[in-house]
Amino acid sequence: MRQVPGHILSLIAPVVESLDCELVGVEYARQGKRSLLRIYIDKENGVGVKDCQRISHQISGVLDVEDIIKEQYQLEVSSPGLDRPLYTLAHFERFVGHKAKLTLVSPIKGQRKFRGTLQGVEDEQVIVNIGEDELVLSLNAIDKANLIPEF
Repeated sequence: MRQVPGHILSLIAPVVESLDCELVGVEYARQGKRSLLRIYIDKENGVGVKDCQRISHQISGVLDVEDIIKEQYQLEVSSPGLDRPLYTLAHFERFVGHKAKLTLVSPIKGQRKFRGTLQGVEDEQVIVNIGEDELVLSLNAIDKANLIPEF
């Protein structure tokens, strides 16, 4: 599942922000005849079902009017959850010190999946400690990244 094109984000972001929430990320996946548009939202004290319903209702209206998704799709609005997805350099910076799992676009030494501790962002690159090794990755090299919940 990948992030959606910028023109879809530009329609969704203002709606989410106007309802006092943060747009964490948007994913779009084609699944046969039906597609899935998943929107992650958050706010300072967490998101509830009513927040998701309000935003879903508003975004649905905007998408219907703009008609930019031609095939049938299911709209899903939710909190990022404990295994929060990471999309931007700001997300990686915000969660420095946390453990994360990453899937890369292309393998490094035959491996695409890694687990490690986020160390920071430097020169537009994400730094992750994997055991005793340090991985330095451009954001474009990361296909998917999620926090690993710690209890």
